[in-house]
Amino acid sequence: MKHLLFVLLFTFSLTTFSQILDPVKWSTSVEKVSDTEYNLISTAQIDAGWHLYSQFVPDNGPIPTTFIYDNSEGTFSLEGNTTEEDGVTVDDPVFEMKIKLFEGKTQFVQHIKLSEPVQKIDGFVEFMVCDDTRCLPPTEVELEFILDKNTIALAETTSTANLEKKLETDIQKTKKAASNKGLWSVFFIAFLSGFAALLTPCVFPMIPMTVSFFTKQSKNKAAGIKNAIIYGVSIIVIYVLLGTAVTGIFGASALNALATNVWFNIIFFILLVVFATSFLGAFEIVLPNSWANKVDSQADRGGLIGIFFMALALAIVSFSCTGPIVGTLLVEAASKGGAAPIIGMFGFSLAIALPFALFAAFPGWLNSLPKSGGWLNTVKVVLGFLELALAFKFLSQADLVLQIHFLEREVFIAIWIAIFGTLAFYLFGKIQLPHDSPLSHISVGRLSLGLIVLSFTIYMIPGLWGAPLNLISAFPPPQEYSESPYGVGFSKLGSGVGAAAHEALPDGAHLLAPHDIMAFNDYDTGVAYAKQVGKPIMLDFTGWACVNCRKMEQNVWPEPGVLNILKNEVVLISLYVDDKRPLEEGDIVESQLKPGKKLKYIGQKWSELQTVKYKSNSQPFYVIIDHNEEKLIEPVAYLPDAEAYQEWLEIGVQNFKK
Repeated sequence: MKHLLFVLLFTFSLTTFSQILDPVKWSTSVEKVSDTEYNLISTAQIDAGWHLYSQFVPDNGPIPTTFIYDNSEGTFSLEGNTTEEDGVTVDDPVFEMKIKLFEGKTQFVQHIKLSEPVQKIDGFVEFMVCDDTRCLPPTEVELEFILDKNTIALAETTSTANLEKKLETDIQKTKKAASNKGLWSVFFIAFLSGFAALLTPCVFPMIPMTVSFFTKQSKNKAAGIKNAIIYGVSIIVIYVLLGTAVTGIFGASALNALATNVWFNIIFFILLVVFATSFLGAFEIVLPNSWANKVDSQADRGGLIGIFFMALALAIVSFSCTGPIVGTLLVEAASKGGAAPIIGMFGFSLAIALPFALFAAFPGWLNSLPKSGGWLNTVKVVLGFLELALAFKFLSQADLVLQIHFLEREVFIAIWIAIFGTLAFYLFGKIQLPHDSPLSHISVGRLSLGLIVLSFTIYMIPGLWGAPLNLISAFPPPQEYSESPYGVGFSKLGSGVGAAAHEALPDGAHLLAPHDIMAFNDYDTGVAYAKQVGKPIMLDFTGWACVNCRKMEQNVWPEPGVLNILKNEVVLISLYVDDKRPLEEGDIVESQLKPGKKLKYIGQKWSELQTVKYKSNSQPFYVIIDHNEEKLIEPVAYLPDAEAYQEWLEIGVQNFKK
């Protein structure tokens, strides 16, 4: 029965989670006990949320961790069994038994005694790894233990190993911090968006109405506070359910993949333009009145159900103002994948629910609220301009993927300058829109916001002449996707091989502006050139619509130490996985991942190479390989810490030179 449960769980894991997972990284080291005795140490680095099982598990349990050491030539003997750390023993809900497992990092040690000199011992480990909801299939990983080298080489190996261990720790910390920062940024932006939605004409005037209802319906103050809390929680539940539905219907990995889909980006460009036009006053987007009437009738039932339907009525009636904001948030959060849509909807609904619940609980606070007026429409118009600016990000991503050069960097920045410049004029009272009230004077708040928008507009102007604009690096196209990649006057930054060889680039190479990093976009051509010049190869699996790729190229690559290595120490091969240009007739082959399906586009070829060879399908993804196309160091993904990224590059180059 337990084995059947494992098979079902394993099958579910394969069919439900299509992304490639590799949660355990193995490394080896050797401890010398005497001239003939050594400890072979196998270290497992386990990703957060996963666990590795012990070598000793009960019958009908999971696959145990097993070590095999190749002693086919009889050069050593095993002294005892492979030992393991204490780990933790838990009541496993999947196998319904007590099982010992390991999390985080653990080591296994095998003591051996040599019968004759030997330089290395080969082996392998078989293991199974699970998290709380799924298990991966049993996996075998080859192990190599180096026992005997000359003193200098051994010292170098130990030094490099220590550096790699330190780097691995730094990378894990950076990844964890970046992941947490990403979700916190989603929550913070969503919370601010919810607060902005609260200050729109559809929502703000409903606060006194809601407070009046609870004041009349509640028998005493305690009941009023209780009902207010239930009302606020109901608002949060409604919007969080919406975020959960989006994630559940499409799937986390599918949402992330949509970010590079041409039609996804074009459709949402059109959708956001419609949202923006609505906010600017051309028309209103409303749900059918019958929906609001049916929900409103349920709100009269009283009790918990009645309060919940009151919250639902608020969501429906205010849809003309909240709908565009919610739609934009879901699109942005969906492109990040994972739990981002749920976190986004929680932040948005929390900002709306808090004021309603607090004012319903303490109605006396209503006296401190500003009166409704034209300023509510001003908030709505400002949101419309922001929606319009964001819309061009999606159109730009579609243009980048198709490589039609319709919306190059200068054009994109010019459009943003026009949008935010117009917004500044609006805030200063120089432009009026259909639903604006007559403006006799400008408030201090409106003037301050206008100055901020004007300053931002002026900040973007140098971008037309090649300025990097780091504040908005995630939005416009990369600098090489430009009419004048080096800026006006064709000026170049930095020095090195790239700049010196500008007039004599090898076949298939080009320079990445504005830093003059020489790069290839074809794997075979780049590898051939690396062999010719005797340098290691850095594979850059990237995408035209990859926001984090642009952040790395604009914020990390220009750092002096990193830039020097990229220009002088490695051969860079940038492989765009979303390149929609068709393959040449002779290059069309059958997919290894989907038998029977042909690879038609250049991007499909590079995406499959990354997935098959390196067991990863996210971008950016960086790999340093030698001339035999073997990894020199474990690959890294998005790594915004420039110091850690430089350290990773240096170790890869150092390993190549050994």
